[in-house]
Amino acid sequence: MSLRFYDTSARQVRDFVPLREGCASLYLCGATVQAPPHIGHIRSSVNFDILRRWLTYLGYDVTFCRNVTDIDDKIINVAAAEGVPWWQVSERNQRAFTQAYDVLGCLPPTVEPRATGHVPEMIELIRRLIDAGHAYAARGGSGDVYFDVASYRAYGELSNQRPDQVEESADQAGDKRDPRDFALWKGAKPGEPSWETPWGRGRPGWHLECSAMATKYLGPSFDIHGGGLDLVFPHHENEVAQSHAAGDGFARYWLHNGMLKVGGEKMAKSLGNSMRIPQMVEKVRPVELRYYLGQAHYRSAIDYSEAALQEAAVAYQRIEGFLTRATEALGEVAPAERVPAEFAAALDDDLGVPQALALVHGHVREGNTALTAEGAEKAAERVAELRTMLGILGLDPLGAPWAGGGDHGLREVVDALVSVALEQRQAARGRKDYAAADAIRDRLTEAGIAVEDTPQGPRWDLKRG
Repeated sequence: MSLRFYDTSARQVRDFVPLREGCASLYLCGATVQAPPHIGHIRSSVNFDILRRWLTYLGYDVTFCRNVTDIDDKIINVAAAEGVPWWQVSERNQRAFTQAYDVLGCLPPTVEPRATGHVPEMIELIRRLIDAGHAYAARGGSGDVYFDVASYRAYGELSNQRPDQVEESADQAGDKRDPRDFALWKGAKPGEPSWETPWGRGRPGWHLECSAMATKYLGPSFDIHGGGLDLVFPHHENEVAQSHAAGDGFARYWLHNGMLKVGGEKMAKSLGNSMRIPQMVEKVRPVELRYYLGQAHYRSAIDYSEAALQEAAVAYQRIEGFLTRATEALGEVAPAERVPAEFAAALDDDLGVPQALALVHGHVREGNTALTAEGAEKAAERVAELRTMLGILGLDPLGAPWAGGGDHGLREVVDALVSVALEQRQAARGRKDYAAADAIRDRLTEAGIAVEDTPQGPRWDLKRG
């Protein structure tokens, strides 16, 4: 089976044929950094991280661009409420997003451009649109520049709307030609950050910045544009309109992940139902949270519940437990060169992670049986294939960054210290000083270390949850 994706613009599954053989270009709408990320934001990053890993496994040279919107109304409002510069809000929240990506095991993008670093490219794009008759500067020298929706007949095709059904743009101004027209550039207001342009001082429109940055780093046409389903309209619809109107081919495939909801409502700070990453990794380990966010098909919605989160953690622990036991019995087993055909078929079919995980758990069951029956060769084969599959999903507990659930160097230090305590405990048990042995175990438990006695000796791990 060839690699296929559900393309939002075509409203059907299409074979993936890259623009350049052996290469894949991917643009993902990244963070608007007015606040730290919640798990709804990071779900999208996990989904597209799996896509990026699968493309790489298939042999594509992947260029992955994920932008940062570091200036907009929300950022300015937060800064004003706190009495700090706008850039301070952007900087601290971008660091929070970067930390969240790292904690959840997302590979860094090839490039991560900021909107404010690409004003010249935006000015050039506006010029091209005005020259082509698709944009206009507002009367009176306000600095506002708008896209003329009526001038682009294909407007609404991505979101499957007729132009006459499109609602008024949220960009409010009395000098727009059409209520549907959207801002490419917003004229400066007193006290707000602004940049000089031929049409007056101002700042970027949200939609404009993505078109400018995507084409700068990926070219006028590129393979895949990704983002959350909530971005299809108006954000991505407006990206398509302004890019095509300027003569760029832009994205050839549009992939959108489903929303993460709480009680049926979209997770959002404004609704008071968002869940920050630091709080979530106190409930479960980062790798278990990644498993939870990535286990569903990327296009499906997830309705968050504590029970579902804990079920995902337990499911991951079954995988991890088998690999731990297998490593003790067999020694270290390297990942296989190739994944099983069924796994490849699942991911080739619109990134079918649920089917791929079903095969993972099947390997765990078969591997456990082989270990019990002393079938070392079959068990080692299952371990090797498991590690390759889990590596593609970003979930291999024996590989970075998940060895020990965090920083590998720190794990080695803790391992050395815990080993000393366990040796003292074993010595106390050997001389039948069970009170001392229990006291050592209790101290380890208080420190967050879980100890399990096995036929091969004591095994330790960080306590779950």
